[in-house]
Amino acid sequence: MHLLLQNQTLDEPLWKSLFRNIDEFFFPKKLPPLVLTSKPVPVRDIWGFYNYKGRGAAGSTVIHVLAVAIIIGVTYLGRKMVDVIKPKQTVELIAPDEIPALPPSKSVSGGGGGGGDRDKLQASPGRLPKQSLQQITPPAAVIRNEDPKLAVDPTIVVPPEIKLQQPNVPDLGNPMAHLPSIASNGTGSGGGIGSGNGGGVGSGEGPGYGPGHGGGTGGGAYRVGGGVSAPKVIFQPDPEYSEEARKAKFQGTCVLWLVVGPDGKPRDIRVARTLGLGLDEKAIEAVKTWRFEPGRKDDKPVATQINVEVTFRLY
Repeated sequence: MHLLLQNQTLDEPLWKSLFRNIDEFFFPKKLPPLVLTSKPVPVRDIWGFYNYKGRGAAGSTVIHVLAVAIIIGVTYLGRKMVDVIKPKQTVELIAPDEIPALPPSKSVSGGGGGGGDRDKLQASPGRLPKQSLQQITPPAAVIRNEDPKLAVDPTIVVPPEIKLQQPNVPDLGNPMAHLPSIASNGTGSGGGIGSGNGGGVGSGEGPGYGPGHGGGTGGGAYRVGGGVSAPKVIFQPDPEYSEEARKAKFQGTCVLWLVVGPDGKPRDIRVARTLGLGLDEKAIEAVKTWRFEPGRKDDKPVATQINVEVTFRLY
């Protein structure tokens, strides 16, 4: 920037520069008048009042009034609906002395079975062996012992009166296997054919057929009826009350669906009729400690489906 200054200004002593600045401050030189080469252009005043038309203002007012009316109406209706809700009434239900059993069945026993010998291949398709109420030899698609000491025909534990659909083929196998393959007993265990265990056929547990457990067929354990007796409770501790139900003084009966195994212990417990307020969980905890005399078929203990009632009462 010093290139634009005069040389005399650069060589001027400091005291001369000081006096010159004081002189220019008190006695400034007059500058020529400023000449404008552009003209001002008028623009709209953005801070002024907007020129609303009468129709727009009236429409905005109507919309605001309607919005306020709707809010007041919804609030009134909601308050009225809340007032209509009444507290839940409690009804004391008394459980019968005996455990209610499921409706008896004349042709379907329920249950299932499965098996296999830990083969790497899935069970091959085929027909089922003879149906019987007892099993000595489980079925097999691949015979591991071709010269047994005591030859007994293989069977599955399914009542003979139950008619099962199966393919008309000479080889034993799993009728539910749809993919053709070489002969295989399946990936399950415990003898039999399939992916389950227990000497049956299918994906279940037990000497029966199909998904489920406990023998028989149709899914699940045996149902009461058709030669199957109902289990009887022999040890029945009372359930505990939940804090929520105790504070609300709530009473009632919870119905549970469960399976009583051949050992008399309950399993697969589910809520069939709920109570709420934490009582369903307390009922399940109590029934897990119950013990039963198991249901029987042909004088043999079998897994059996039943319903039980757990009653909650305040004394």
